[in-house]
Formats: sequence, structure tokens, C-alpha cells
Amino acid sequence: MKELLRTTDMTVIAFAQALLEGEDIACFAMDVNMSVLEGGIGIFPRRLMVHPDNHGAAERVLLDNDIPLGV
Repeated sequence: MKELLRTTDMTVIAFAQALLEGEDIACFAMDVNMSVLEGGIGIFPRRLMVHPDNHGAAERVLLDNDIPLGV
């Protein structure tokens, strides 16, 4: 898996996942359980991972929808 997106905004992760799923690009959100350790204050970034073969297409989908990659 290759990192596509890194953000502390969980709504951006959810929106990006929905966009990628709409394009049939499999993705996996990492670090989603960090909120337990941080107390829900959003200081640790969450990451969205995709297969390396799909990385270029996934970047285009996010950039076309004005989602900054933050990597």
C-alpha cells in the first residue's frame, strides 16, 4: 500500500474514501483508532492508503475534487 492522503480532518478522509470507492479504487484508512489515544482532539493525522498501481489515478480523483493530498 502507498500513502495517498494525510490529514487530521476525519471528514476529508471520509469524503476521499467515498470518491475513490465511486471510481472503483480500493483504499484503506490507517490510524483511525488514534483518537482513543489522543482523546479526540485531532492532533494525529490519519492516512489513506491505496495500491501502488492505483496511486496515480487516485491522486487525480482527489486533486480534481480540490482535496489537498497533504503528504
